[in-house]
Amino acid sequence: MKPEHLKFDPHKLRYTGIIGTGGIGSGKFFALNGNHTLGREESRSGHFMYVRDYCKQHIILHYILTLLGPSFSVIPIGRLGDDDIGNILFEEMKRDGFNMKWIGKVPGVSTLFSFCFFYPDGSGGNLTTDDSASTLVDAGYIEKAAADIEQLGSEGIIMAAPEVPLDSRKKLLELGKRHGSFCSASFTTGEMHQAIESGILKYVDLISVNVDEAAEAAGIQPEKTGAEIIVRSSIEKLKSYNTDIRAAITSGKEGSWCWDGNRLNKFPAVKTMAVSTAGAGDAFFSGLLCGLALGLHLFDAQQLASLIAGLSVTSPHTINKEIDRRSLNTFLHSSGITFSESVIKLLEE
Repeated sequence: MKPEHLKFDPHKLRYTGIIGTGGIGSGKFFALNGNHTLGREESRSGHFMYVRDYCKQHIILHYILTLLGPSFSVIPIGRLGDDDIGNILFEEMKRDGFNMKWIGKVPGVSTLFSFCFFYPDGSGGNLTTDDSASTLVDAGYIEKAAADIEQLGSEGIIMAAPEVPLDSRKKLLELGKRHGSFCSASFTTGEMHQAIESGILKYVDLISVNVDEAAEAAGIQPEKTGAEIIVRSSIEKLKSYNTDIRAAITSGKEGSWCWDGNRLNKFPAVKTMAVSTAGAGDAFFSGLLCGLALGLHLFDAQQLASLIAGLSVTSPHTINKEIDRRSLNTFLHSSGITFSESVIKLLEE
C-alpha cells in the first residue's frame, strides 16, 4: 500500500466509503505480425506483450483505494473462479487493502478473461469469456451486501460497472438509492439500449461514458457527428429519463465534458506520451468519484479525473500503480493547463 503522505487528506472526505460491482478478471495482450485482417481459418504469428490487464471494477476501485486510503472503505462485490488467475487476483486485492468480504470464489468456473490482439498499426480487438464467474454475480448475490449499503447510507457512493449482468447492477443501484447513497454507473456501447429500456437510469446520479457510448444513447452515428453535438444530444436524451442525472463524457484527445445539472463544462485532455490507452476511461471514472468523495464540485472532480486518466496511459498496464498524490501533482505542474485552486491545493497539501 502507498505511504500515507502520498494519499489525500482524509479530513477532506465528503463520503466515507464506496461499494461497487463490475468485472474482476485478467487478460493477455498479443501483438500480431501483419496488418491485414485475421482470416477465419488463418494461422498468424505474433508475440505476447508484457501487459498486466485488469477488468473494469478493479481498475475503477484501485485508484480510489490508493488515493483515499484506509479512512475510506472500498468494498467490491464480485466473483472469481477458483483457478490460478482468480487466486492470484484475490491475493493481490487483499494485499492492496480491498475489503474482500463480498469477493467470492466459484469452484469449477473460470475467472473473467480477455484475449486482446493488436495489429502493427495499433488497431485490434478482443475476445472475452461469456461464462465466467463474473456472470454469476446475480441480484441475489448483490442482496447479500444490503446491510453494508444501508450502513453507508448517505455517506456512501455506489458504483456499477459493466462485465456483470445488468440486472445485478440495477439491484445495487436500487439499494443505494433506497438508502440515500450517491449512485454512479457506466455502460458499454453494446448494452446502452438495454440499459435505457431497463429503467436503470432513474437510479443513477452520475453516468460516466465515452463519446461512442454517448452516441449510442442518443441514437447518433459517431463517425458522422462532431463530439460536442453528440455530448449535447446524449445529455438531453439522458435527462428525458432522469431530470436530475449528471453526466461525464470523454472523447480521448478532445478532452471531456461534464454536465452538473445546470451547466456543461469542457476540459482538455492532459497531453502526454501514451503507451497504452486501455483502461483510461475507467481511470477517468475513478478520478471523478475520488474528487466527489473529497468534496469537490463535479467540474473540479473532472480536472482530477483528467489528471488520473492522463497519467494512467503512461503505463503499459491497465492499472498504473505509480499513480499517487505526488505523481499527480508533478503531472499537473508539467501539463501546461490551468487547473482550479481547489485541485492545486488538494494535490499540494
